Amino acid sequence: IRLPEILMAFIRRVLQFIAHLLVVVILTVLSQYGGVVWLLTFLLCRFIYPRKHTLVRQCLIFAILYFFTCFVIVPPVAKCTGRKALPISKKGTLRPHNYLTVLLSRNYVNQRLWNTLNSAATKLHGEDPYLQLSYLDACFPFIQGFPLLPHVSHDDGKKVDLSFFYLQDGKSTLRKPSRSGYGSFVDTHQSGTMAELCSAAGHRYYTMTKYLTLGSRDDLVLDEDRTRSMIKTLLADPAVSKLFLEPHLIQRLELGHEKLRFQGCHSVRHDDHLHVQVR
Repeated sequence: IRLPEILMAFIRRVLQFIAHLLVVVILTVLSQYGGVVWLLTFLLCRFIYPRKHTLVRQCLIFAILYFFTCFVIVPPVAKCTGRKALPISKKGTLRPHNYLTVLLSRNYVNQRLWNTLNSAATKLHGEDPYLQLSYLDACFPFIQGFPLLPHVSHDDGKKVDLSFFYLQDGKSTLRKPSRSGYGSFVDTHQSGTMAELCSAAGHRYYTMTKYLTLGSRDDLVLDEDRTRSMIKTLLADPAVSKLFLEPHLIQRLELGHEKLRFQGCHSVRHDDHLHVQVR
């Protein structure tokens, strides 16, 4: 074997290692356990198909193992650690806005927050059939303190983001202005807002979610009455410790409560969603 061939084989192996490492890191950041599933898939393929190990075959096996892990293994194990998955059906009173949240297991909370959300969703739906709570990111199923990026504090099972309610052509709708639930901010039509002040102070992270919409629409407007009703219901729950909302929305919705706070410029904007936290 010539030296160049040995060198090229070595470089190819190094590049393959780096590529697999990147996949592991990305999957771990997105779903916490996805990187582990990818490594197990790689080892399984090398063991079963030592001479016919292809990327396509590995991806197919990974998809099967990942779905099995997500829906069969993770829920009971997470329950043993004190966290429970929020409902995954879009037909219930408490529903995911985006199924990607469910597939990435970013919908886990502790029992107290689960009870709070379920109680609020049931109460609101009883008052108005259009009041179905749509949740966004909550927390990962395992490990206290494991960060759920790009969030600052979703790491203990006590936090969840909820969508606002919107109107389309003056009528209530369950549609949201962005596919991800983030990044489509409520227009204030004012100057000197907190977004402008935070951006002027150099906090570029503050408006970062505008790049994470995964697609958006501009034919929806904030349903102030139903959004206000949701917030008041949550404020009345003694288990709730904090709600994060932009100051201009607190003023616009005529809400005033010690639990209702501005999250600070170090976090992202909260006029596209409501942050809920329990004690």
